[in-house]
Formats: sequence, C-alpha cells, structure tokens
Amino acid sequence: MNRSIAICGAGPGLGQAVARRYAQEGYEVVLVARHRQYLDALADALIASGASAHVVTADLSDTDAVPTLSESIRAAVGDLQAIYYAPAGDGGFVPAADLTPQCAQAFMPLAFYSLLPLVREFLPHMIEQGDGAILTAQGASTVHGLPNMSGPGPAQAAQRNYLQSLRAEVADKGIYVGMLFIGAIIKNSAFHAEVEESKAAGTDRDWGPTINPEHLADLLWEMHHTKGEPEVRYPA
Repeated sequence: MNRSIAICGAGPGLGQAVARRYAQEGYEVVLVARHRQYLDALADALIASGASAHVVTADLSDTDAVPTLSESIRAAVGDLQAIYYAPAGDGGFVPAADLTPQCAQAFMPLAFYSLLPLVREFLPHMIEQGDGAILTAQGASTVHGLPNMSGPGPAQAAQRNYLQSLRAEVADKGIYVGMLFIGAIIKNSAFHAEVEESKAAGTDRDWGPTINPEHLADLLWEMHHTKGEPEVRYPA
C-alpha cells in the first residue's frame, strides 16, 4: 500500500522541507497552498528526485471549500495516511491590548476551523487501517502568550486544545497526533524575509534564533516515526 501525506501549507520554509523529508521516506506527497507557481516548482523538483508529488491549490482559510479540497486529494492519491497542517496566514501579530473580537475571529478559519473538516474526512480511514498521523507546526505563542505577539496565538491555542482531546481519543487506535511548537525564525519562510527586511532597515529588535527548516522536518519525522512525545518545543 502506498503511503501518502498532504502538506497543507507547502510554503518555501518548513512546508517544503517536510514535503522533501516525507518524499525521501517513500510517501506520495500532495502539496496544498494558494499559489500554484511555487507548488509546481516544488513538485517538479520532487518528481525529478524520483518521488511522487501532486499539486492541489486551495485557500485553507475557506472552510467551506475543504470538501472540494478533500475530493481533489483523493483523486490524486486516495485516502491519506498522514496530514501535515501548518498554513501561514497573511495577518501579523497584534498587541493583546489592541486585539478586537473581529481581529481574533479572522485568525480562526485558517488556524482552527478548516482543520476540523479535513481531519473528519480522513481520520475514519486511518482508524480503519489502524495507522495514521496528524501533524502540526505552530509558533511558540501557541503555548505561551508573548507580549505584542497576540492574534494568531489564541486561534492556534484552540487548535492545540482540539488536538490534545483528539489524541486522547485515537492514540489506542494507532493514530499519532503530534505538535511542534517553534520559538525560532525558520529560514526561507515569509516571516524570515520580513525579519531580514526589518534588520536591513536598522531595527535593533532581537528576533531570536534562526533555524534551518530541514532540521525541523527531521524532528517532525522522528516524532511521527517513533510515535514519541506528542508535543515538542524547539528550542526545548
């Protein structure tokens, strides 16, 4: 049986590194993001390396479109053995004192709402097979609120709460639910580009460490492969 994974958030940082890592392990890879041009280039590179890769464009902030996305994934590879969910949104951080209900709500579809129907689509098959994985990667503000860095964090914390409950329900059915929380700047990511622009403009803010996405992808694979700790923070 071919193993397959959907990379929901196949951007130039961690998403592409996770895609490459799972392709190396023999997984068929479905690349999911909004912009097809980048996805096509990544798929071509994976196919050139001998992997099987497919492109599905979708706006993961559109929860109502998840059934169509799921149909496209099944048309490419059938039911999934793994989901990696870590799409990056357009909204930036907001000071908690300035956070409004409308702003908080805007983060929920991408971080939380769209994950629910996606899991519901593919979890039954994983349970039937007695094997599967749901993997996420989010920022450190998911776990611990940071000054001037609210906004995405509360929505991602809702995601974390849901996945903690789900893990408790499906762990004995062979399903691994793993979450990676990253307190570092991921090279080649959109946020990394913003930080570099800020530095070039003379901003003296300490943005913290920078990490190669390949290292994080290896860490996610090890979590999944060994069914190890379900929540890992980097740096520890």
